[in-house]
Amino acid sequence: MQAILHQIASGLAAGGIYASLAIALVLIYRCTSSVNFAQGELAMFSTYMSWALVQAGASWWVAFAIVVVGSFMLGVALDRTIFQPLRHKPVLSVVAASIALLIILNSLVGWLFGHELQEFATPFGGTLSRAEPFLSAHEAGVLLVTIAELAAVFVFFRFTRFGLAMRAVAVNPASAELAGINTNKVLAVGWGLAAVAGAVAGLMAAPIVFLEPSMMMSPLIYALAGALLGGIASPVGAVVGGFTVGVLENLLGAYVVGNDLKLTCIMLLIIATLVLRPAGIFGKTAQARV
Repeated sequence: MQAILHQIASGLAAGGIYASLAIALVLIYRCTSSVNFAQGELAMFSTYMSWALVQAGASWWVAFAIVVVGSFMLGVALDRTIFQPLRHKPVLSVVAASIALLIILNSLVGWLFGHELQEFATPFGGTLSRAEPFLSAHEAGVLLVTIAELAAVFVFFRFTRFGLAMRAVAVNPASAELAGINTNKVLAVGWGLAAVAGAVAGLMAAPIVFLEPSMMMSPLIYALAGALLGGIASPVGAVVGGFTVGVLENLLGAYVVGNDLKLTCIMLLIIATLVLRPAGIFGKTAQARV
């Protein structure tokens, strides 16, 4: 029983990373009606920037703060220069641009920092005397950071005027613009927030998976599975789906199929979700009159 509880607790910690990345995917989906396949590489790029700052002598949390601000500015810049001009183009154009951005960032980081594994120390040192059988100090820290991040996202969307404007633009951009909302500005902020959420996921994942240019490939797949399971247009669904996938991944790897096939099982989950309930558990099927 203790081993099962440990797997569940570790799965929740991993699920927190997937939930954070899934939130980023949902934000971009609501901006572009498409999945940003470069979201993992953006997170990886931000993580490497933080690592470089730490190597230069900055403390972990100072680097974290700098990278969060920098990630927001990078997300806004990407929207302004690449994705805003594609806003009224076919969805395939956005998908192609995101895949191109994925390859560019992966190659750029490999060129700048190399492809060797790098260690990235956790900021959550010490031990947890009571929780240690179930969670490491880093896993507990990941959960706390993720919960704080998700609470901030909830407050932003629920209680701020800009958050309400983002919700309005996501539902009906044309009506929001007629109501006086600057949709381009709102969507640019959405890209910035998505970059921040991805950066947090990357920084929390780095001490576990080590730094290398492809470090966020698997987390992106798990986050996408969580977003699709909960509802790619639903922030709440993405969070629930991310935590669910994290627990499933750990239990499947430990007790059912082993580590070699757990990713395959998650891919099957993605296919099953798309076939049986494309809108996800918390999503709503869109209806359009023809």
